[in-house]
Amino acid sequence: MPNKKSFLKQFWKEKKMVGAMAPSSRFLAKKMLENIDFSKAKVLVELGPGTGVFTDKILEKMAPDAVLLVFELHDAFCTQLQNRISDKRVHIIHDSAEKIEEYLVKYELGKADVVISSLPLANFPQELRNSILQASHKSLTEVGKYIQFQYSLQSKKHIKKVFNEVSIDFTPLNFPPAFVYTCNKAD
Repeated sequence: MPNKKSFLKQFWKEKKMVGAMAPSSRFLAKKMLENIDFSKAKVLVELGPGTGVFTDKILEKMAPDAVLLVFELHDAFCTQLQNRISDKRVHIIHDSAEKIEEYLVKYELGKADVVISSLPLANFPQELRNSILQASHKSLTEVGKYIQFQYSLQSKKHIKKVFNEVSIDFTPLNFPPAFVYTCNKAD
């Protein structure tokens, strides 16, 4: 189970990489995953899972033949995930989210059906934020979804520059409350 004390410690240590003081709530996890058809999603990508709150929920819902690529750049969180998760459907990748396509090719997966992101986009320099959003968009199938949460609407204009179809929902039962962006690739 994700450790809240460890999460808080990492937040204070590296605020630019860790975007929250506590792991996401089960309410936010539910909201993030509610628009995914897990019976059809065979290739899933998770960006910035932290301690793996969403990862655990994704694994519960994933089809037996689905694959999940998990990108975590933070050393401590990546090590925690590698030590805790042994599911053969999961590849935990200690690398940048910008490299989604590279790893889809490496694992011979084609395109992703969904990209689920917990990255603190508002904390990132503009070039990095744009690069991650573009890489996510390019990695998706034509009917793929990009699902992102943020604690403000600050990244809304950046997300809308990349994804034409964006719906925003709000989850007050999280600390802090969060906005969930569900984006359809629809070029």
